[in-house]
Amino acid sequence: MKLIHPSYFPNILTFSYIMHHPICWEVHDNYQKQTFRNRTYISNDRGKHILSIPIIHAGRANGRQKYKDVLIDNSYPWQRQHWRTLETTYRASPFFEFYEDEIKALYNQPYERLLDFNLKTIETIFDCLQLEMPLAKSDSFAITPVDNEDYRFLISSKLQHQLDINSYTQVFDDRHGFLPNLSILDALFNLGPNTVDYLNAEFITPAND
Repeated sequence: MKLIHPSYFPNILTFSYIMHHPICWEVHDNYQKQTFRNRTYISNDRGKHILSIPIIHAGRANGRQKYKDVLIDNSYPWQRQHWRTLETTYRASPFFEFYEDEIKALYNQPYERLLDFNLKTIETIFDCLQLEMPLAKSDSFAITPVDNEDYRFLISSKLQHQLDINSYTQVFDDRHGFLPNLSILDALFNLGPNTVDYLNAEFITPAND
């Protein structure tokens, strides 16, 4: 199995790995900043745009915080903001209305823990694509996993990689050209059921620089 962190609507590369391989979710690691744990990228009228989930930081006095214990800061109306951004961005895409109800439901219900919400976003995408979501989770944290291949580096937002994939039509590609490896939502809204065929394309293994 490949050991992978659950992320917020994973990017296309990560979701391809999840779809094509046996997966074990890493749920016992420490939370780290500057990762896809609480962020994802879409393409809007201004180009590449970040959606970031606010979290409640434990503070230095409490030591390192486990990912599974990280709480979402719901004092800020981030769910309403994220949904409005998605709606504004993708309303004109071919398949937005087809999946609108499933995705919108995620932003109508408050979630307490970031890990739980991220797993739910992934589960929702699998449901939309009529695929079975991997359920295996890690039992403990290991710096060097013995029983699983370590693909936890995919969570880093600073990861350098190249993708050997074809472009697809994006809502604002007439302004910015094709923007690769955005959130799986970008593929879903633009490609619909054809997202599965798109993800079946071969990807170059990312380099962890």
